[in-house]
Amino acid sequence: MFSCALLVGLLVLYMIWDVNYFLRCVATLGYGMLFQRKRKVTDQTAIYGLCTTQDVDIFIRHMNNARYLRELDFARFHFYGLTGIYGKIKAKRGGAVQGASSVRYRRTIPIFTAYKITTKLVWWDEKAIYLEQQFVTLADGFVRAVAMSKQCITNVDVLELMKEFPGAEQRPLMPEELKLWLDSIELSSQKLRKDK
Repeated sequence: MFSCALLVGLLVLYMIWDVNYFLRCVATLGYGMLFQRKRKVTDQTAIYGLCTTQDVDIFIRHMNNARYLRELDFARFHFYGLTGIYGKIKAKRGGAVQGASSVRYRRTIPIFTAYKITTKLVWWDEKAIYLEQQFVTLADGFVRAVAMSKQCITNVDVLELMKEFPGAEQRPLMPEELKLWLDSIELSSQKLRKDK
């Protein structure tokens, strides 16, 4: 009787909540904290994945576009944990939210294909950090997709925060593709402000 109630409870939980998302978050962060060395905020980090039947599109051939964004979340959490940046943000009573993202899909990730996602901090300003992430298939080393993301840091001066990390006292030059992307975001914002 107890096992039947437990099974029904788990079924209901899976129906009303994305349990796999939270399990994957815990597993990714836990693995990083327990089995990987800390990284500098300027280092690249990597997590690994496999395109399974839960990740594919309606034709059951390759990864669904929406799954890329979900996988990028796990890679960002992993980066935050290994570099300690999120801990410092929380210690200052700040937070981090996704402000913008852009994904360029170069080639599909077929079903049952292993890949890694690399994450690297490429620039920062007073309000945000900017990450470049890549999906790379392990069998051939091909970069299947490239993503840029703007992580807005709330209640913290990012320029001052970054001075606390060895190697990040000096901001790098802004990559040209990031500059163009931020310019397009600003143009979009101006248009939306005019529409109001």
